[in-house]
Amino acid sequence: MKGCAARLRTGSAGGTPDLALIMVAAAAGAFVGDQVAYAIGQRIDVRRLPLLRQGRGRRTLLWAEQSLIRRGPSFILAARFIPVARVAVNVAAGALGYPRRRFMGLAAIGSVAWAGYSAIVGIGAGAWFMGHPVGAVVLGVGGGLLIGVLLDLAFTRLQRRPVRDDTPAAQDRDATGDAVARETA
Repeated sequence: MKGCAARLRTGSAGGTPDLALIMVAAAAGAFVGDQVAYAIGQRIDVRRLPLLRQGRGRRTLLWAEQSLIRRGPSFILAARFIPVARVAVNVAAGALGYPRRRFMGLAAIGSVAWAGYSAIVGIGAGAWFMGHPVGAVVLGVGGGLLIGVLLDLAFTRLQRRPVRDDTPAAQDRDATGDAVARETA
């Protein structure tokens, strides 16, 4: 721990922060934050909240549950890059019983990817938007939204692609999955 603190002090005192250390800290913080949101979700019985018992709230809850079932990985990874959505999705994952192990793996991947993205945006925005912080924020949020949508589209497309199985056992099934007698000559 002493070494980390010394590296941070030395790097920042010299005008150049230790980017690798910052990325590790960012990824660790994001991962821990995701776990806290998930744990909060586990402790909330969302179906008992008045807002989510009927009407639009109930429909939204059902939509979130179905989305986590059908598109869990894309939903969780894409939300990591969308402000506010990451907290809502992580709480919903805990509240709706998304498997903890799977969530932790996705949160780890998303946290590392987000830390890398944040470093790139920070470096680029610092160079291009020097003295214009609003432009840097717009770039960061816009880029995050774009990455989130692209991740969701990519994962959704991968999940919908039919798996081609050329094994003899697969060839012995018809389109409904029922076994079909094979003609032998």
